[in-house]
Amino acid sequence: MGDEPGGGLGGFLKEVTIVVVGALIASTLLRLLLVQVFSIPSRSMESTLNVGDRVAVQKVQPFQRGDVVVFRDDLEWLGNPDTFGQEPWQDVLVFIGLMPDASANHLVKRVIGVEGDHVVCCDADNRITVNGVALDETAYLYSEPGGLQDQPSTFPFDLVVPVGRIFVLGDHRSASADSRCHLDERMLGTDHLGGFPSVESVVGAAAFTLFPFDRWRGYSTPEAFAALPAASAPAPAAPVVTVGGDKNTC
Repeated sequence: MGDEPGGGLGGFLKEVTIVVVGALIASTLLRLLLVQVFSIPSRSMESTLNVGDRVAVQKVQPFQRGDVVVFRDDLEWLGNPDTFGQEPWQDVLVFIGLMPDASANHLVKRVIGVEGDHVVCCDADNRITVNGVALDETAYLYSEPGGLQDQPSTFPFDLVVPVGRIFVLGDHRSASADSRCHLDERMLGTDHLGGFPSVESVVGAAAFTLFPFDRWRGYSTPEAFAALPAASAPAPAAPVVTVGGDKNTC
């Protein structure tokens, strides 16, 4: 009796190929539409996210004030958005979702202000205010091993976030070159937008840490942000920076 059609080694290899290709397609769609994994390269978000953490970023629900977001470095805060430090085969694995994205053209920060928000540092109790209400950041600001917690900022700023933009800060404020440090930069063809990443540049909000396993945790919007009111006036077309913008303070 002869082999059935499609049987033998050839049939087995065909089935394996179909399974592998299907898995790659599913993985790629998952990355593009639902979840993407990033590797944390710096200390700017400690201790929420540590260097080397693999964090899954969800792309389904829109981000809001208080969320930790990953965004493309369209404003060139890192100096060279085309620096990757990866081999081509690693880029392929990143694209299909089999390797975390460690490219140098993404940043991770916490959203403090959205369009129209009036953000000021600091009030009499050394707290950032958003639309006139103080923000309690003790739940996530970095603390030294001895217990001393970072200040919300060691230098003042007073600004209104323009339309389509966000104001972001790192949780490790003393080690984060964030929106505060770029308020005086003017981007080509824009009006003073250096410190305000575009909403369109946001990949998504951090959902949970995948690795290392002893740091596995999920992320949600801190309760302190629920007390903040919405902006009382329409967002301006260009940023309004009353105080701040000295890059040398960062």
